[in-house]
Amino acid sequence: MAVSHKQDPIVLVIDFHHARGPEIEHCIADEGTNPATDNDWSLLPFMALSDGAHLSTEEFSYFTLRRKETPEIPATSLFGIACSRQLDAKLLINRHPDVTRSTVQKAVVVVTDSPQRVGQLREKLSVVTSAWFAQRDFSDIDILKKFREGLVISLSNDSSKDQNLGLSLREMIHEFKYQTLVLFKGLLLQPKMLFFGTRCERLCMIQFSLISLIPGLIDNLQDCADPAFDDYTQSVEKPTSLKTSDRGSLLAYMGLPLQIFGKGSMFGPYTPLQQLDLLADDGTKSYVVGSTNSLLLQQKDRYSDILINLDEDTINISSLPLQRALALSAADRRWIDVLTQIVNETWDDAYPSRPKTLGFMGSEEFIRLQFEEYLLALLSSMKYHEELVSHSSGESPHRSRSQLQNFNIEGDPALDFNAEFLAQWQKTSNYALFSKLTSDALLFSITEPRHPSAGGLTMEDIQRRLSQQVADLHLDERVREGREALGRQLATGQKKVSAAFNTFWSDLESMREAQRKRNEEKAAQSQRTSIDTSLSPPPTSQASPSEPSGGWARQRPSIDVSQAQATVSVASQKASAYFSSWGSWASEKRKEWQEKRSSSPSPTPNTSTAPATTAATSQSPPTPVLSVVTETTESDRGRRRSMQQHRSTPSEDTSDGLSRSNSRRKRWSNILLRRESGEFKRDDVSEANDAPYPKSPLSQGFPAYEPPAAQNPELLFQNENKKPAGTASADKDGFTAVSLTPEEGLRVNLNPDKNMQEPDAKEDHVTALPAKEEK
Repeated sequence: MAVSHKQDPIVLVIDFHHARGPEIEHCIADEGTNPATDNDWSLLPFMALSDGAHLSTEEFSYFTLRRKETPEIPATSLFGIACSRQLDAKLLINRHPDVTRSTVQKAVVVVTDSPQRVGQLREKLSVVTSAWFAQRDFSDIDILKKFREGLVISLSNDSSKDQNLGLSLREMIHEFKYQTLVLFKGLLLQPKMLFFGTRCERLCMIQFSLISLIPGLIDNLQDCADPAFDDYTQSVEKPTSLKTSDRGSLLAYMGLPLQIFGKGSMFGPYTPLQQLDLLADDGTKSYVVGSTNSLLLQQKDRYSDILINLDEDTINISSLPLQRALALSAADRRWIDVLTQIVNETWDDAYPSRPKTLGFMGSEEFIRLQFEEYLLALLSSMKYHEELVSHSSGESPHRSRSQLQNFNIEGDPALDFNAEFLAQWQKTSNYALFSKLTSDALLFSITEPRHPSAGGLTMEDIQRRLSQQVADLHLDERVREGREALGRQLATGQKKVSAAFNTFWSDLESMREAQRKRNEEKAAQSQRTSIDTSLSPPPTSQASPSEPSGGWARQRPSIDVSQAQATVSVASQKASAYFSSWGSWASEKRKEWQEKRSSSPSPTPNTSTAPATTAATSQSPPTPVLSVVTETTESDRGRRRSMQQHRSTPSEDTSDGLSRSNSRRKRWSNILLRRESGEFKRDDVSEANDAPYPKSPLSQGFPAYEPPAAQNPELLFQNENKKPAGTASADKDGFTAVSLTPEEGLRVNLNPDKNMQEPDAKEDHVTALPAKEEK
């Protein structure tokens, strides 16, 4: 039932005063009237300037107002739409003295008695408000007066245009999916529904879209502004005829529209905090309201049975019985899943309100028809359910059982809509009015009492639900974003690696060039260096002036050539003096040996070694025997100490060299004299290898015999008969291998003069070298 326009549009200007807050600045209505004062619209400024409107350049707010009863017209509900904007105070041409802040915030409001064309009003209001703010002179309201005159003409003659412009059902289904049906069925149960969102316009339009799913309801909202209003229930008449070719007649015969907002109920798309007292009143049983203030979220249990958070796209049902009633059956879920799939397949991000195919499937009208079909099936199934219940309870039914069987309806089709939901719906005021208007009507004879997607759960339902859940994960978007992020990281990494490699290569090339230069400098220095630099002590190393500090190669010390030549000349003089003294001494000794040999052909053996030789000869056959002469003079006691001093001293003077030469001459003289005297014999050359020659200290590094054996000749010759393991064998000339060790050396006293001053030095021994027998 359409209500004729009995109230011309009203245009108002709301200003935000820095001291008094929001207030009505201008009211443009019929001449001589002021509806704002007559109807006590004290809360209208708070409804027009919503919480958080100053954060946006342009914001819209939708609300409801109560018009008082007059002798001409009854009390009814009015609907307002406000467009708020703000302007920098410095840009004003005529700045009012009350403007004390840096920003001026105002709202232009249009109030009408029908919300049928809220979409059209929104577009017109936006244009006019922008033009008025562009004047930068708010004292000039001529443009607003002309705007109001145009609205009066257009609303009185404009009845054929689209009344649902701006109400996007596609967005609601795309965001809430199967929960859209939960909201629709929840609306029929008339709970306290609270919508919350930071964007006021989206908050209000979602509510209008929801109530528009009930056919004819948006045209019969005259009782929604105040819970005390109940004009529709009192004035509606029961239809007595049906014209199937007329859609309006069919919907009226089916009991539509369902009066959701009757007595005890209210509808406020945007409800400010100043109306919380009305929401908490005992006379307010149910409502559908919206708020942008987060304070209501802290008291959601008090002010809501169903809380819809648009910022998070969540629905919170606080009552457990309400949760069970709004649980979707298998048929309900199948029906809404199919509808959601159609919307998603035709979704276009650039134009959400229309399908990308520009076809009928998935469009706004297609969605409305689907919900209308669902609602008609619900009403028809509910009437058939009432007939079945009346037969089972013994009440007087309108039709007999045989008449019901003629419809060939199996079972109770209303159970596909959830029995818990049906039980609670029967307790609401809108169902009571529906039963009153369709008391004797056979709705199941007009519309088939069957759920549009009746049947149990099938494999197709499972596949469809799985596909939707996978689509909700947005794997394609995540994979694409991940692939793009990976590509960016790889490109960045490649650049970094390339830059690092280039830097490393340039550093390496510079190092190679520096090394090449250093090698060239070293080669030039090596040509200027003397070959005998090792004979002189190394000079203090100094870095080459041409070589950079901290280089990789070791710096080569510089060499003083003159000092090296002087050192070489001194060493050569010492060597020539040594060899000349040795040559003179050897010639003198040769003359002495020849004289002794001619004077005494058979010399007498030394008394110190004769008993030992006799004892050895009596015990064993004649064999080549090597005697060991032990010198125990005081001059040999300090030999080792002198050797150590010789090693520790880096350089010697000429006197030390001559003392060592004298010691060597004495040692070799003693050995040669004993050889000439016949102490060393070689009786049998063939048995030379078996002779127990003592081990030479020159070859092993330690004395051949212990000191007691050296002092006792008998033990010496007894040990000669025993050939120890590891004794070195003599060659064909009778000599054994000799090796020097750092500790023992030749065991020759090189400084007899110094040894005379050390009587406590330990005794040492000299092992005679094997002499070749003269023929």
